[in-house]
Amino acid sequence: MVSETLSSEQAIELENNYGAHNYHPLPVVLSKGEGVFVWDVEGKRYYDFLSAYSAVNQGHCHPKIIKALTEQASTLTLTSRAFYNDVLGAYEKFATEFFGFDKILPMNTGAEAVETAIKLCRKYAYEKKGIPENEAEIIVCKNNFHGRTTTIISFSNDEDARKNFGPFTKGFIKIEYDNLKALEEALNSSNNIAGFLVEPIQGEAGVYVPSEGYLSKAKALCEKHNVLFIADEVQTGVARTGQLLAVDHENVKPDILILGKALSGGVYPVSAVFSNNEIMDVIKPGQHGSTFGGNPLACKVAIAALKVVKEENLAENSEKLGKLFRSELQKFATSNKLVKLVRGKGLLNAIVINDSEDSSTAWDICIKLRDNGLLAKPTHGNIIRFAPPLVMNEEQLLECVSIIKKTISEF
Repeated sequence: MVSETLSSEQAIELENNYGAHNYHPLPVVLSKGEGVFVWDVEGKRYYDFLSAYSAVNQGHCHPKIIKALTEQASTLTLTSRAFYNDVLGAYEKFATEFFGFDKILPMNTGAEAVETAIKLCRKYAYEKKGIPENEAEIIVCKNNFHGRTTTIISFSNDEDARKNFGPFTKGFIKIEYDNLKALEEALNSSNNIAGFLVEPIQGEAGVYVPSEGYLSKAKALCEKHNVLFIADEVQTGVARTGQLLAVDHENVKPDILILGKALSGGVYPVSAVFSNNEIMDVIKPGQHGSTFGGNPLACKVAIAALKVVKEENLAENSEKLGKLFRSELQKFATSNKLVKLVRGKGLLNAIVINDSEDSSTAWDICIKLRDNGLLAKPTHGNIIRFAPPLVMNEEQLLECVSIIKKTISEF
């Protein structure tokens, strides 16, 4: 029997002994969360500056989302899609109107939603564009992160994600991110191009923000070649970057939109693919689905989570605080040799540490940040990503900036 009062060391030991070692967590054991804060099992409080990879945009345990969860959990949790339920249709109407699309296909995880978009794009290519079956190709960007299923890692260039997991799925063309010439050349290279799958900001790669105009020009190129523009906004969507969607910064309307993470405020696994009728109608009964996709619990939680985004003006808050955060850290970077670069949009930001990718400096800084009451995590060796819940206020943000400056200055 697991004790109610585990120490941090005991909890870590249990995971090490009984869990697969497919993660390398920061050594902190959390047991409670509220708003922008989390507490460890010993009762120490921290600012959360990762937001579960941007899933907890609405803050930990938001009362309105938790209320929706508990009320629905005591009524009906799962019917499967073998039957109708009284929540799914209302959620589909609410979500499609919220994001401005005709139809939604509900799934559970971000990777599932990406897989759904790939299948949808290919099926549309065969049935509506006339590409010969099994010959559709989708253009993707190098250094992408779309998930870890076999198909998705087939077009990753992260060796940790790929090594010894083959054979891989064909049908993908990899080009350089933020390179319109490379996109145009790929579009001209074949008559079998079905889609272009892109993150509006590459989050896992280290918060790479593309050049201004990249997304709108990429969309125009896709339209010219009759190719579907697929935006993976699992991490950047739902107000994270200072707009409801990151593509909104350039007024781009994707042909297929992929959402997950903050769609539920981090309370429950909820993801979705949005598109118009012409594209979505190629999916017929029995051709795609998920037992849990569109379950009543997920639907109620997602409606509540999206209402919080609108009611609390989280996109506007993210835009305002993001500018303040970058401005403060950029000033600091001019006087501190350890910080090479500050970049981001809204409250999705990163600092590049002036050390090699294979050094432990960024990790060691994150350990010191933890000691000083702020939790962040390195990505790609020398980059630290900063993404707090969007419910943060200016006073809290400035306190966090002080913690970051103090920690790096003393490092």
